[in-house]
Amino acid sequence: MDTRLNSASPQPAPKSNKWTHVKRQLKRNIGLYIIISPAVLYFLIWHYWPMYGVQIAFKDFMPGLGIWNSPWVGFEHFERLFDAYYFWTILKNTIGISLYGLLVGIPAPILLALLFNEIRNRKFRSFAQSISYAPHFISVVVAVGILFFFISPTNGVFNSILVSLGREPVDYLAEPSKFWHLYVWSGVWQGVGWSSLIYSAAISGISPDLYEAAYMDGASKFRRIWHITIPGIVPTIVILSILSAGGIMSVGFEKILLMQNPMNLETSEVISTYMYKSGLLNTQYSFSAAVGLFNNVINFIILIIVNAVARKAGETSLW
Repeated sequence: MDTRLNSASPQPAPKSNKWTHVKRQLKRNIGLYIIISPAVLYFLIWHYWPMYGVQIAFKDFMPGLGIWNSPWVGFEHFERLFDAYYFWTILKNTIGISLYGLLVGIPAPILLALLFNEIRNRKFRSFAQSISYAPHFISVVVAVGILFFFISPTNGVFNSILVSLGREPVDYLAEPSKFWHLYVWSGVWQGVGWSSLIYSAAISGISPDLYEAAYMDGASKFRRIWHITIPGIVPTIVILSILSAGGIMSVGFEKILLMQNPMNLETSEVISTYMYKSGLLNTQYSFSAAVGLFNNVINFIILIIVNAVARKAGETSLW
């Protein structure tokens, strides 16, 4: 065998050539980088740079001393959180509301998208979709105001109907057992239409030939949905479910704070509202940072686990 063939093996490209290639790519796609730069700056400024302040969760932060000069206290704030008598209550409320929201919020837009897909009148379908996702653009304050319009104990629509039927009015927000239902189902009303648009787009990407072949084989409408439509949007369902599970500990505090009152605190107090009250109202910045860090770490762990399970089960995952 000619030894010259072995000696002619390819050598790694010099670093100068690699940098030349990178510069050439940057120059070629400079317009795209300029377009995406505002989004990159947004995440760098508002999502990555604030991570610098996470260290106050391990310090006794004093504004006069600043972050660097405040004394270290280690895990003192975390121990205080875990030892508090209310910790398990707010943890139970946070997880319970989130799981309830997932159980209702994941299938609801899927069912709505399937219903829209079966509407053959294009104008009526567009009108129905516009009506369904219009509440998404309503602010949280207005949405809660609409909710109060219906459930107010004095002049709410529901109580007016009860009084006209000879029954006593009900103060729904004064009953802790009703808070989770009011919060979750009002959220479904506000977001189900907008979420269904993603599934409608996924359904529109399914080849019509599959439906025609199933129809020619005598498959009923239900079987076409079960064997063609649903399998076609399973990857979308998995991805959105993983993203939803990754925020299981992040129950938005704005809406809960608006619906909260002293009579329903036992079921309405969650980690985000407690963090807001302890951090901003009581100026316990380090303790609030510790609560928020605990919340985000648990979210991250859940996201990793759910993504790994989804990848192993169906080979569809975020990464």
